[in-house]
Amino acid sequence: MIRLTELKLSLADVPVEHRRAADAPTETEADRAPPPHPIAVLTRLAAELLGIAPEAIARLQVFKRSFDARKAALLAVYIVDLELTDPAAETALLARHAGRPHVGPTPDMGWTPPCAAPASLPHRPVVVGFGPCGIFAALTLAQMGFKPIVLERGRPVRQRTKDTWGLWRKRVLLPESNVQFGEGGAGLFSDGKLYSQIKDPRFLGRKVMREFVDAGAPIEILYEAHPHIGTFKLVKVVEHMREEIVRLGGEIRFEQHVSDVHIVDGALRGLTVRDLASGQAQELRTDHAVLALGHSARDTFAALHARGVDIEAKPFSVGFRVEHPQGVIDRARWGRHAGHPLLGAAEYRLVHHASNGRAVYSFCMCPGGTVVAATSEPERVVTNGMSQYSRNERNANAGIVVGIDPERDFPGGPLAGIALQRALESHAYVLGGGNYNAPGQLVGDFVAGRASTALGEVEPSYKPGVTLGELDTALPAYAIEAMREAFPAFGKKIVGFDRFDAVLTGVETRTSSPIRLPRGEDLQSTNVRGLYPAGEGAGYAGGILSAGVDGIRVAEALARQMAAA
Repeated sequence: MIRLTELKLSLADVPVEHRRAADAPTETEADRAPPPHPIAVLTRLAAELLGIAPEAIARLQVFKRSFDARKAALLAVYIVDLELTDPAAETALLARHAGRPHVGPTPDMGWTPPCAAPASLPHRPVVVGFGPCGIFAALTLAQMGFKPIVLERGRPVRQRTKDTWGLWRKRVLLPESNVQFGEGGAGLFSDGKLYSQIKDPRFLGRKVMREFVDAGAPIEILYEAHPHIGTFKLVKVVEHMREEIVRLGGEIRFEQHVSDVHIVDGALRGLTVRDLASGQAQELRTDHAVLALGHSARDTFAALHARGVDIEAKPFSVGFRVEHPQGVIDRARWGRHAGHPLLGAAEYRLVHHASNGRAVYSFCMCPGGTVVAATSEPERVVTNGMSQYSRNERNANAGIVVGIDPERDFPGGPLAGIALQRALESHAYVLGGGNYNAPGQLVGDFVAGRASTALGEVEPSYKPGVTLGELDTALPAYAIEAMREAFPAFGKKIVGFDRFDAVLTGVETRTSSPIRLPRGEDLQSTNVRGLYPAGEGAGYAGGILSAGVDGIRVAEALARQMAAA
């Protein structure tokens, strides 16, 4: 097959899909049918580019579609794969166009298991955590026949969703079932973004996408440049993936908290697992465990540190959530095309290098979404962003955060970043009124250095609620200084970004894990054989897609080691 990486069409040539507004967790077969693409127009353009007749193309399929808004005439940009009616002619055609930047062979993006489980195993592998990384680690192990045991401290996804609404609506926090803990992980209550800038030479991200689609995700995530699923749809997708793991011989155990690891002569020999329903602890014998803990498993990090497992502090970021009317972002991004049904809610990415040496940037931008309460510990306030598939809420939100690092900002050992996070979250709880309200401030007042007393046109979406005041003490002084400088600069890039009544909500502290669990080339812990740190909590991913890819890689490494042994 031949891949063409830049075919451009005007919006008028692109059919409009009918499913963009659908948030329903399930769809009919008609809803899941491939969306219409302008195949005839693309075939004609491809033939012109290659210097062949359109009839010479037997089949053309869309691999990716994006939009180019850099000029007044907004364009759709396609990457396509095609087959010729005479397959033997493809080699000659590729040779004729060798060196052209947008013509080449279609890469092999299929996944092949590196090994299969032996007929018998002394102990089953264990996956700790059932967020994106743990799901794909368990699924990959199950597909290779290793029948993993999954230990998840939280609850199944539907009960977990109800528990999370308990905090948002009734101010009742369950420390083991919330935005951070439970089936689906922290990625469940997010925008469901499925794109990443990781290097992926084996196209494992494509496997992640296909598994999601096979489990019920919208089929268009396979071709959209910035695909996302949204929470409502992720619920059913996660359930289907759990069912597939079980069908292949895996076992999922909920409300099981790993409180200790057993290490003998530098090798893993088991886990202490506490059943949260009964409070009883038991020993689970295993020589191989994937640690897909997520970035908020602070007690487990402490237990690993106490046992001497190698842990190091790593940089992360802290800041606030900012909300604007989505229309402001749409007009700035799409211009006169804002509101076009193909485009949906616009996104943005911003960065400013402040005069005090700090980098301020947008993080986890959620178009047409809401700001959510994301704490997992009592009497602390944490914010995050979430969107549904339709992205049709009134506000856009994003984290506006400042990068910090261990050496200058939180020296004191591997767990010092966790201590800083907790201090900021506890203070935010006090600033918000001690009832899980979040402290807030209008952007105009924040830049001017005065307290806010009343909202403008922008209504904050955070639940349980926002307590207006002053955010100067919510973050370290260097972060406040850098952010005050950044907002006027961002306003020059996106008209209206620094509008007076845009709302800041604090604090955003769980941008990434504050620790890393070092691992070797075989992906095992550098000082504990059989322990495989993985995903965002271990410091090796930053989002659903990269966490899923890391889960696959770690599962393959574990499987090869078990098969060889």
